[in-house]
Amino acid sequence: MTIRLAVVSTTKDTDRVLQTMQEISGGAVKVVLHFGEKSAQFRASSMSRMKASMATDGHIMQDSTYSGAAEIAFRTDDYYRHRDEFTDHLTRNSAMFKQKSHPLETVDEYHSYFHVLYDTIAREMRDRGVTHVLIFSVPHLGYDTALYHLAKAMGLPVLMVTQALFPNLFFSTSDVGATGLYPADPAAAPYPIAQGEQPQLFYMKGVKQAREEGGSITARAVAELMTYLVLKARWRALNPVYVWRLLAHMRRIYGVFPRWRDPFAAFFHENALAYFDQLASYEEQDIDLSGDYVYVPLQMQPEMTTSSLGGRFRDQAYMIERLADMLPDGVRILVKENPKQGAYMRGPMFFHRLKRIPQVQFLPSYANTHALTANARFVATISGTVGWEALCMGKPVLVFGGAWYRAFPGAVAWREGLRYEDVADVTFTHAALQQAVGALVARCHPGVVDRDYIEIVDGYSDAANVRTVAAQMLGLLQGDIPMTFVGPDSGSSPVM
Repeated sequence: MTIRLAVVSTTKDTDRVLQTMQEISGGAVKVVLHFGEKSAQFRASSMSRMKASMATDGHIMQDSTYSGAAEIAFRTDDYYRHRDEFTDHLTRNSAMFKQKSHPLETVDEYHSYFHVLYDTIAREMRDRGVTHVLIFSVPHLGYDTALYHLAKAMGLPVLMVTQALFPNLFFSTSDVGATGLYPADPAAAPYPIAQGEQPQLFYMKGVKQAREEGGSITARAVAELMTYLVLKARWRALNPVYVWRLLAHMRRIYGVFPRWRDPFAAFFHENALAYFDQLASYEEQDIDLSGDYVYVPLQMQPEMTTSSLGGRFRDQAYMIERLADMLPDGVRILVKENPKQGAYMRGPMFFHRLKRIPQVQFLPSYANTHALTANARFVATISGTVGWEALCMGKPVLVFGGAWYRAFPGAVAWREGLRYEDVADVTFTHAALQQAVGALVARCHPGVVDRDYIEIVDGYSDAANVRTVAAQMLGLLQGDIPMTFVGPDSGSSPVM
């Protein structure tokens, strides 16, 4: 039987993998529904931004009428959870956080679009005879979320792939809820990890762990301000006093933060000024690492690692509230903001909630994350890489979401009734960690599915990588190669 594939592939690299996979399959695989760029059948960005951008088959909403094809998904017990998840995933493209934004503003508009987009995608899947789904990531952008949940409701096989931090390896799974779960293999060869290793993450280049003088407003920040004025505040831009006050406010913020912290280099919105004012209020306080504390490094949002792998704990304030519930008197919670975070999900109410928790102390941007980890009783995170760093340093980790390392020794999954001692008193050997990592690596697949990771691969070749990944994808779709992560078929996030 021919595999009739619906796929989310939005880069030229993964498009080449798709083409090669179809060629080497000898007709066994055919892409019949492709969400991607202009060369795809439908523009993926046209659905998240709600723009009339055409691709080879036009626009997915052209001549769209109600079909009822999505009712199979709407009638499940997960309807409200999936609707809230969809809303969360679409919020990243709202006017508050993106210059090229969609027009949705109210909750009922998000809910209506949930029904329209699900129905439209389900109709295309039905009419094109889709039998399998492939997504080059964990769904977190709205349209891919819809494709994933519809496939689950229809009983179609799903394949999702994400890049691993281990060079030239990627993960695979059929279910978001299985991320991080895999069978133990005592016979697997240990993977060498230096004792106390502090992984150097390429995507954190430029971030420093020491105090330094404040910076100054950058040309990129001024360009973002101009973009905001043109797109979102055109009439106010004609008021020189208003513009001067914005620039003066931005300069004050830049003067507080270290030079490597560029608050408005990627996006400016007037409401974001309040977020950085709030952060600035913590910059002058002392850092006290004495006594017992739990270290909570906030994860950047919006990101797949929280939006999809966090479940209800994508709300990081809620994660900290539940952590506080299990701590004995005298144990503090030291919270550090992600150094690349913007104002998304960091409004005034977020900080108000944290201030209501007596155990919480919010740290300045220059607090050293390695020292914080080394002196903590344990680290708490949804799925952040800092949890992996802690395990490498011999520290236990409380995991609230679908972290890829959550089955390793030293990682404790959050559950109702969990006690402080259940995490703080955990011990594990470095040899046991290396063996568990080796068992995971043995289940990974060779190749790069995210171009950002090329720089950690020695001797990388585009042509060779396309052939390798295409062969792996074909084997995974046909069931000849086992998937990395396997577990309960929850159809959604691991923590609900």
